[in-house]
Amino acid sequence: MKSPTPLKRYWKWLLFGAALAAFIAILYYSNLLLGGIAQEERNKVELWANAVKHKAELVNSTNKFFNEIKREEGKRAQQFAQVFQKLNEASTSAELNTYLSEIENNRKNNKFPLILASQDGDISYTANEMPDVAAMRKVSELGERIHEYDSIVLHYDPSDTTSFVTIYYKQSQVYSDLKAALDTLQSSFFQEIVSNNASLPVVVTNEEKNHVILSGNLSEEATELNLSKLLEQMSNQNQPIEVVLPEHGKCYVFYEESPVLQRLRYFPYIQFVIILVFVIVAYLMFSIARRSEQNRVWVGMSKETAHQLGTPISSLMAWTEILRDSDVDPSTVNEIDKDVKRLDTIAQRFSKIGSVPELHEENLVEVIQNFTSYLRTRISSKVTITFDAASYPPVILPINRYLFEWVIENLCKNAVDAMDGSGSIVITITEENRHVHVDISDTGKGIPPKMQKAIFNPGYTSKSRGWGLGLTLAKRIIKEYHKGKLFVKSSAVNKGTTMRITLQR
Repeated sequence: MKSPTPLKRYWKWLLFGAALAAFIAILYYSNLLLGGIAQEERNKVELWANAVKHKAELVNSTNKFFNEIKREEGKRAQQFAQVFQKLNEASTSAELNTYLSEIENNRKNNKFPLILASQDGDISYTANEMPDVAAMRKVSELGERIHEYDSIVLHYDPSDTTSFVTIYYKQSQVYSDLKAALDTLQSSFFQEIVSNNASLPVVVTNEEKNHVILSGNLSEEATELNLSKLLEQMSNQNQPIEVVLPEHGKCYVFYEESPVLQRLRYFPYIQFVIILVFVIVAYLMFSIARRSEQNRVWVGMSKETAHQLGTPISSLMAWTEILRDSDVDPSTVNEIDKDVKRLDTIAQRFSKIGSVPELHEENLVEVIQNFTSYLRTRISSKVTITFDAASYPPVILPINRYLFEWVIENLCKNAVDAMDGSGSIVITITEENRHVHVDISDTGKGIPPKMQKAIFNPGYTSKSRGWGLGLTLAKRIIKEYHKGKLFVKSSAVNKGTTMRITLQR
């Protein structure tokens, strides 16, 4: 057994190995790159989370400081009310001057706005107020702004509950500025969660993880998921980060990988597909070029063979005519004439290779019968060829008679070789719908299953001498010229083989 195709198989494995090595290299390098990007992204999120924690601590500390200022200003307002009440109780001019001095010091040192009004709502005193408020005469003129003030009621005479004054006060401008700064800080804090510098899909939940406090950068698919599935999906990618937020207490920050990183994970596979397509195209181009080169060689050899056979065949035909006129046994001359005509048929076969053959309506049964009759006398007498032509009706198909006989001859001669010159060949025809099957069965040594496709490869042969082109050309004649199929229908080692030709009506 010999075959010139190992180099082709080596090229296949070499291309496959190159593609596999390229994919492994791309996958390895891409994993390193993606791992670095993912770690960098994780570092940014952790840095952001730490900043969130520190900012939350800052907000909490500011809240405590703010509340302390509020309490201190409330105490000062109470002290002012007490001084004002002592002013009303003063019995001497010295005490009166002392309390008036304390009131003036409180007005200068304490910056919180203050209004003193009688029980009828008449304003008798203001401090640290805006000009429009200082010009008011009645508390009712404040309108809705009255709700901005806290109040202290003073009874000058505890026994007379109908006589009193009211001190209205609110927090100082310092307090208001701090409150505005705190609100801005909290707003900035929440805004940073929504649009963090990593641009990651993020969800902030309460401690029980059943309520979304804030979310941002979520895709449409994510927003359509319920909360439990969304959080499960995010936690599968990254461990949630615990933070303490003002007015919410302990919270959890869930986040996903960025869309860029998610898309990058598909990049190695896209590269592999591109490389695979490139390898397939390269292999196909190599195969087509190689097949084209083989075809040119075969066509050239075939036409040259037909040309070389033309002259001696013509001479043999002339000699046959001379023998007919001579005193030679007519049966011998007839057999010689058959062989000469056979040589002429073979020459025509070779001359048609490389060109599109003409197909004619032929009776398949008659073609096979004529060829088997010729072949029986030219093979070993120990080999029997059985074809019961009488049992078949005419089967008319468009075929090229010369090329189709070549296929039958090749299959029968291979069967004779497989039987070592002793055995039987049975040819049958079956019709099935729009297909006609021609089966050629022998009692030879059979074909191993793994070699049943390889026998059609160019160069494959089991003979010590041979080109290994017979079955290749036979399959090409059936497939390309007759639009049919040639394949091993069945084969068993040491029992025989059945080759099938399938033609379309």
